[in-house]
Amino acid sequence: MQQEVAETIALQALGWLATDEELRPVFMGASGVSAEDMRTGATDSAFLISLLDFIMMDDAWVIRFCDSFGHPYEAPMQARQALPGGAQLHWT
Repeated sequence: MQQEVAETIALQALGWLATDEELRPVFMGASGVSAEDMRTGATDSAFLISLLDFIMMDDAWVIRFCDSFGHPYEAPMQARQALPGGAQLHWT
């Protein structure tokens, strides 16, 4: 996946999460971010990676997000890996 596509998917995830009245407070509580942090996080790949990691914690969230945009269910992981600093480290 190209970085530009990954950024688009991550920004879609941010917008989706920001408008979800049930899940947004869970993310904010778990991460400690404020509404302002969410607005400024749109330009921070580390923040976008953490947001994708959060969504990927629950298959139901992945399905809801992907179905909202017509993405395959692998898209959040692929986007995470394509963002700067998002590649998974393998220690073995």
